[in-house]
Amino acid sequence: MSAATETAETTRVDAPANRTSAAFAACKAQERAALIPFVTGGYPTMPMTEKLLWALAEGGADLIEIGVPFSDPLADGATVQHTSQVALDQGTTLTDCLNLVRRVRADGFTVPLLFMGYSNPFYQYGLERLARDAAEAGLDGFIIADLPIDESEEFLEPFRAAGLDLIFMLAPTSTEARIEAAASRASGFIYCVSLVGVTGARDSLSDELPAYLARVRKHTDVPLAVGFGISTPDHVRATAALADGVVVASALINHLDRLPHEEQPAAATAFVRAMAAATGKSGRTAAVAAGSEG
Repeated sequence: MSAATETAETTRVDAPANRTSAAFAACKAQERAALIPFVTGGYPTMPMTEKLLWALAEGGADLIEIGVPFSDPLADGATVQHTSQVALDQGTTLTDCLNLVRRVRADGFTVPLLFMGYSNPFYQYGLERLARDAAEAGLDGFIIADLPIDESEEFLEPFRAAGLDLIFMLAPTSTEARIEAAASRASGFIYCVSLVGVTGARDSLSDELPAYLARVRKHTDVPLAVGFGISTPDHVRATAALADGVVVASALINHLDRLPHEEQPAAATAFVRAMAAATGKSGRTAAVAAGSEG
């Protein structure tokens, strides 16, 4: 057995991805959707990112996405692009983000943590090394916005060996073949982009969301989480009636950016608490049925 294989076997015993599955299972038992807020690593500073992780957990976050800063984040709107650029200007690296995860895990942080990023920094780091270091740090998985599903094997093999989930993204325009390809490879959950376009707060959700999610659900029993454009408790409530998870990113960042840094952790807790209160699944059966009929 090679040294790399021995390391993979060692990290698999700890099974970090079990936190993701356990979080969705707990939410299902409570008849609610998982709430998944987003922060950018190193924004507004790395010490503040660390405080915000604890604040989001206190507010009721079920999983948390940590954005890995990248110079050309094509899937992100102006809000997340700005946070990424600020973090990069301050010298934030992928290694810094891994060390962030390592620090909070050492202090007893139990909420599942996922890196949201782009393939280039991960390639440059080295995929086997990344899988090993991420699992050791306590990360649970990766969402890679620009990774084609049919070109994902190079990532899948080392990530799975290390017990890490690779979360695939689908959009309303995804073909049946693409949905089936994602479903056949999926673990943890599938990220269903709610609309065509980039991230960013929106005033309303797409009327096509029920039918879109019903189309994906035909192919898999893996949890479905919806993101992009979810900005208010009403958006969360409507999405929770259809999906297993709800991602809130730009709206949270915009809310915190209005405040002095010292007020942001308490504000993050309050914001997430309000969103978490809307994750109950009342009306789910009717909503799913409506989507299936559409």
